[in-house]
Amino acid sequence: MAREQTTTVTDTRQLQSGMTRDEILALYKRRQEAYEDLDAKALAVDYTDASVIESPSGGVHTGRDAEKVFRQMFDAFLDMTILVDDVVIDGDVIVTVSTVEGTHMREFLGFEPTGKRFQMSMAFVHRLKDRKIIHERRIYDFTGLLVQIGVLKAKPA
Repeated sequence: MAREQTTTVTDTRQLQSGMTRDEILALYKRRQEAYEDLDAKALAVDYTDASVIESPSGGVHTGRDAEKVFRQMFDAFLDMTILVDDVVIDGDVIVTVSTVEGTHMREFLGFEPTGKRFQMSMAFVHRLKDRKIIHERRIYDFTGLLVQIGVLKAKPA
């Protein structure tokens, strides 16, 4: 009979978030509520002024501009909903995968409203330090969003 071997891997990283797993989950629950309310200000308080945010629609900007960028999106898509499908926590790195949908009701990045709906998957990759988000990468199909709301025409294959 073969003997089973067990390997133990110890995580020796120094965590910088200053938060327990339960505190991180509470932070993301509060962020979900802010998304439900389209509350740009409540979301923006989770960043430092120097935080780096990479966004397909907002470009690379800092935490001090987070509220403005959230507001641009929320103002254009007044009925936007963001449903969190998964949350993965690995030390100071948190990944959320969400389903986002809404209707293009007001001007968005210079495009007049079309009244068309969109739905897409989106991933956010966050790095935390001192109880704040210091880096955020938003991953979604921006071109697909523009096609769905009717401001960009896709060439048939």
